[in-house]
Amino acid sequence: MELYLHMPFCVRKCAYCDFLSFPTDQETQNLYTRRLREDIDAMGKKYGDIPVDTIFIGGGTPSVPDSALIVGIMEHVRKAFHVAEGAEISMEANPGTVTREKLTDYRRAGINRLSFGLQSANDRELKLLGRIHTWAEFLESFHLARECGFTNINIDLMSALPGQTRESWKDTLKRVTDLNPEHISAYSLIIEDGTPFGEKYGSEEGRKLLPDEDSEREMYHETKRFLQDCGYERYEISNYAKPGRACRHNIGYWTGLPYLGLGLGASSYMDGCRFAVNSDMKQYLEEKPGMFTDVEKLTKKDMEEEFFYVGLRMTAGVSLPEFERRFGVSAKDVYPGLMEMFVEEKAAVFQGDRFVLTDYGLDVSNYIMAQFLQD
Repeated sequence: MELYLHMPFCVRKCAYCDFLSFPTDQETQNLYTRRLREDIDAMGKKYGDIPVDTIFIGGGTPSVPDSALIVGIMEHVRKAFHVAEGAEISMEANPGTVTREKLTDYRRAGINRLSFGLQSANDRELKLLGRIHTWAEFLESFHLARECGFTNINIDLMSALPGQTRESWKDTLKRVTDLNPEHISAYSLIIEDGTPFGEKYGSEEGRKLLPDEDSEREMYHETKRFLQDCGYERYEISNYAKPGRACRHNIGYWTGLPYLGLGLGASSYMDGCRFAVNSDMKQYLEEKPGMFTDVEKLTKKDMEEEFFYVGLRMTAGVSLPEFERRFGVSAKDVYPGLMEMFVEEKAAVFQGDRFVLTDYGLDVSNYIMAQFLQD
C-alpha cells in the first residue's frame, strides 16, 4: 500500500491555486500535527501489517512548518506502519522555505525524495503566479538540498502561463535541465473557478490574455522533444524522469495500488472503498481519530473503468492480462471493438499484451479515456 500525508499550510495562496491550503499560525500547525499523529496511530492499528512501499507528504507546503513537526510525524509513521525497506519517501517543498537545518532534519526523518514547486525560471512569470520566490532563491534551495544529500529531486513546471512565449518556456526547460534533476513534472496551467486567476482569465475576454491553443500545443510538444533530448523518459502524460527515477508513488496511483490518505481533506482507496478526511479544519481538529466521510464502495464496473481511465495516463499503457487477473473477464469482452477502433485510428497500439496510446493518442487522451466509462 501507499501512504499520503497532507500538510495544508503555505506562506500565501498562489493566484492559480485551488488546493486545500492556507496560511496559518504556529499554534494551529502544532494542533494539526498532533491530530495527524493521532490519525496515524489509529489507522496503524488497522493497516499496520501491510507493507508501505511509498510515502508522500504533500500540501500546501510541508516545508513551511518547523521541521521538528515532520520528524515527529515520521516517527509515528514508522511505529504505526510497516514501512518497507527501500521505501520511496517524498516530500513537497517550496523554494525559499527550506534551510540547511530543515533539510538535515528531513534526511534524518528518512525522507529520500524532494519535489520542488518551481513552476517557472522567469521572475516575471513567477511574480504573476503569486509565487513567493525568485529563480535565484530556487537555485539556492536546490543546491542546498544537493549539499544535504538529496539525490532524488523532482521539479514542478507550468506552461501556458499568461504572457508566456514558446521561447521563455524553452528557456525554463533549459535552465532546469542544466541542473540535472532526476525528475520533472510539466503541466499546463488550468484556470480554476474561485481563484484570482479564475476571476481574471476565466471569462471569454480573459482567455484572450493567455497563450492561444496552438501556442499551448507547441509548448506541450516542445516539452516532450526537449526533455527527451536531455535524457528524460516520458512515463506519464505530464511526467518525465531519468532512467529508473520515475515516481513510484504516482505509478501506484495509476496502477490501482491501495493508498491511505491522512490529514485534512485527504482521500483514500482501501479495501475496494473510497473515503476522505473532513476538509473543515475546525471540525477535523474536534473529531475522533480515524473518522472519514464520503465513503463509497466501488463496484466491479467502477474498478474496470478506473483501470483504463487512470492506467492510460502512463506511456506504458495498461496490461490486458492484469485486467483479466483482477476482474475475471477479458478487457476485449468488456469493451468489444473499442480498443481495436482506437488502433485503426492510430491513437493506440497493441504492444504484446499491453494496450498503449500513441503520441497522437496521448494528445487526445481525455477523450479516449472517457470512452472507457461504461454506460
